[in-house]
Amino acid sequence: MEMNHPNTCPTDNQGIGFFERYLTVWVGLCIVAGIVLGKIAPGIAKSLDGMAIYVNEAPVVSIPIAVCLFFMMYPIMVKIDFSEVVKAGKAIRPVGLTLFINWAIKPFTMYAIASFFLGTLFLGFIGPDAVDYVKAPLGSNLEVGATYGAGEVVLVEGVKMLQVPLWRSYLAGCILLGIAPCTAMVLVWGFLAKGNDGHTLVMVAINSLTMLVLYGVLGGFLLGVGQLPVPWQALLLSIGIYVALPLLAGYLSRKWLIATKGEAWFRDKFLHFLTPVTITALLATLVLLFSFKGETIVENPLTILWIAIPLTLQTLVIFALGYVMSKAMGFRYESAAPTAMIGASNHFEVAIATSTMLYGLSSGAALATVVGVLIEVPLMLGLVKFCLKTQGWFPAGTNDTNKQRAPS
Repeated sequence: MEMNHPNTCPTDNQGIGFFERYLTVWVGLCIVAGIVLGKIAPGIAKSLDGMAIYVNEAPVVSIPIAVCLFFMMYPIMVKIDFSEVVKAGKAIRPVGLTLFINWAIKPFTMYAIASFFLGTLFLGFIGPDAVDYVKAPLGSNLEVGATYGAGEVVLVEGVKMLQVPLWRSYLAGCILLGIAPCTAMVLVWGFLAKGNDGHTLVMVAINSLTMLVLYGVLGGFLLGVGQLPVPWQALLLSIGIYVALPLLAGYLSRKWLIATKGEAWFRDKFLHFLTPVTITALLATLVLLFSFKGETIVENPLTILWIAIPLTLQTLVIFALGYVMSKAMGFRYESAAPTAMIGASNHFEVAIATSTMLYGLSSGAALATVVGVLIEVPLMLGLVKFCLKTQGWFPAGTNDTNKQRAPS
């Protein structure tokens, strides 16, 4: 498979697309727009978020946000050719290492790093007594005053909410990022780093399928350890809406469109039309989120920094681990680069969707996942440059089972 094969990357042949290249700028503008919206029209975002599906008189799924988040996910899923999964056997060692880092290492290092920085090192800056109000656990029927994990059930404007320490709410967002391996932008990073596009495509498909099982298992476990437990039915509902539904829709529509319109039309027309959809839906969601969190940002503008530092450190640690282990296992550079990139980057779309559903659009958890978006592009572009400059660290030829490109 050639590096400029149309199926290898969601961008054009020049590499990273316009929307993706300036994603950090767009996020920054959304922060400003959201804060301004929250100041001049505080009722708009609140009214939109109030359009929800309720269970036990508690809002469970915000309909406008669910629509935005579906359009964030669908364009990603429809690009995936799951037939590539059967070719994973040709790259069993790189695939195995990538899965090991993504699911056995990364979630736990994220928890350890984020809890140390947010719960200890930066606690004085965040505020040891600062609290956040998040959605009451889905399916629970807790009375006001009852305790749930580290939180207490309280009434906020007549709605049952869970009052939790603010730093733990940020921690929850970090956890949701740590258990969401990237299946979208990593196609861009691997492309720019001149990595093995076949390996990257295979891992995108495998990670999408693996998330259906492990995202809920690891998420439930680590959130429980962080004293912000989430009922299994809430996690299952979140996975169903934000992973399984767009995954199924993407698979079925891809199959139908290629059968009826042809692969050339699908690749050159349909995917081209979808290119800005994910980013546009993401930015619309962020404006709503920051219209709620604007007051917090204005009162403590360093909040984003306190969250960004552990997220940045986590990214660098996981990248270094993947890169070093790839070299130790004798991989070629073309396999080492995407292996490290896939582990380092996050599926922030799923993390934002899940945090919004579990804890609410105005929660600290949702804010933490957005910080993941803010740092992703500049940080990963820096790591791409690092990879390109260190290609000489890897031998020109080895016994790596991934010497050849996965066939297209």
